[in-house]
Amino acid sequence: MNKKFDMVVIGGGITGAGIALDAATRGMEVALVEMQDFSAGTSSRSTKLVHGGLRYLKQFEVKMVAEVGKEREVVYENGPHVTTPEWMLLPLHQGGTFGKFSTNIGLRVYDFLAGVKKSERRKMLSKDETLSKEPLIKKDGLKGGGYYVEYRTDDSRLTVEVLKKAVDNGATAINYTKVENFLYDKNGMVEGVEVRNLIAGTVYPIYANTIVNATGPWVDTLRTIDGSKKGKTLQLTKGVHLVIDQSVFPLKQAIYFDTSDGRMVFAIPRDGKTYVGTTDTFYSDDLIHPSMSIEDRDYILGAIKFMFPSVSVSAADVESSWAGVRPLILEDGKDPSEISRKDEIWESESKLITIAGGKLTGYRKMAETVVNLVASRLQEKTGKTFKNCMTKSLPISGGEVGGSKGFSTYIKEVVEKGINAGLSKEDAEKIAKLYGSNAPILYELAKESIGKHEELSPVVLSRIRYAMEYEFAMTPTDILLRRTGMLLFDIDKVQEIKEAVIEYMANYYNWSDERKNILTAELEEEIQKATVPFEGNLIKN
Repeated sequence: MNKKFDMVVIGGGITGAGIALDAATRGMEVALVEMQDFSAGTSSRSTKLVHGGLRYLKQFEVKMVAEVGKEREVVYENGPHVTTPEWMLLPLHQGGTFGKFSTNIGLRVYDFLAGVKKSERRKMLSKDETLSKEPLIKKDGLKGGGYYVEYRTDDSRLTVEVLKKAVDNGATAINYTKVENFLYDKNGMVEGVEVRNLIAGTVYPIYANTIVNATGPWVDTLRTIDGSKKGKTLQLTKGVHLVIDQSVFPLKQAIYFDTSDGRMVFAIPRDGKTYVGTTDTFYSDDLIHPSMSIEDRDYILGAIKFMFPSVSVSAADVESSWAGVRPLILEDGKDPSEISRKDEIWESESKLITIAGGKLTGYRKMAETVVNLVASRLQEKTGKTFKNCMTKSLPISGGEVGGSKGFSTYIKEVVEKGINAGLSKEDAEKIAKLYGSNAPILYELAKESIGKHEELSPVVLSRIRYAMEYEFAMTPTDILLRRTGMLLFDIDKVQEIKEAVIEYMANYYNWSDERKNILTAELEEEIQKATVPFEGNLIKN
């Protein structure tokens, strides 16, 4: 690329995508590069909640709870097709982490700090009311429950929708492109990156006035290349979630519950499945391919047995799993128990800007802070001025549906287009709920697909084509794991259609036999990783 950008963002997770969107909408010329697929790291491996961090109140992280709590609403209003309110039940047991009085006060403070709307404010439940919400929870020692709203999301789709909006506003985004070196001017200031296209193998420079390192778990890897890894560093921890069919674990209510060792775990019903997590163990292994160990699996199965004693779940009932790596910030000389969940921004002597830590929920605010800094640096360096941040009320791609209040009306209206395209009402509704204001594009793709493929239904084929033509998907794993989530929540369907998907994509992209074999093996590895634990040991404190 001969062009010089205002900013290059390294990292295509939710943080990088948010920065690219904020920068592009202010009028900056911005490029984003990601060495894997967009959202392939931590941003597709979370608990899939845009949540306010109730547990941080216990650590007196009042400012964080207030800020992140308010951001939940912003994320929801800008993309109600990828985020939805979910009432969460917090069972209160004798001797548990949360007491009835402290929970009542805590949730009241939480409502106040987070500016929770009246219809979603907390309720305190009696023992009988708690059991009526979820009869499966442990009855021994049950005193009652707290009932409050969190927001469920599809983290990977949220990331891609933010990135698509950035591209709509002029950003350049490239996946499977790895930064191998920084480029410096004669004064030692960073002025670009040397990247390798991992598909074509080509190496080329990208120049910019500012470089932002938003690579999550790889932040310190890039700081090492820059020679600026000092002071605060990352402490990586791994979180694992298990997926179990509702026929085995018929949970009807999302639960945030104590484990026997005093940790807190979520159990959430979704699409006919129940998923449970997360673990929290130190991690120093493969960043690209974290996976469930036997210990991880057994820990979560033990947590299920502890809180839901009537549910008989064994290792054989685990349909799939996912593991993610959290990049937390550790200061030199501090104890691991003091690891921060907050985000921080560092600027090196070469003027490389690094953003680390933070939570999915706070991505937009983190991006605003970074782009404010970049705007001031660019004004100093080039004299350019830019608009103020406008992402607080900017719908993301698919979010042009009239906000949360208008979404149900939008669905009713747009479903007619799907039916006219030859889809059933149920399929048309499903696409509308998943893709929001982009649904009409999928209806057209579905219409074109009717009768065209024996093994792939028009709905599935429309989602595959949309992922390739509009969402940067380059591999079967991109589609089946990240763009559709099928590998996590409908793995039997993946096994059924994987060969047809591979063939379709091979024809579309004109893959060589070698490329096709590589990507087939990659998908098989992801399926294996999601279903079979490895013989690993937890990394102890």
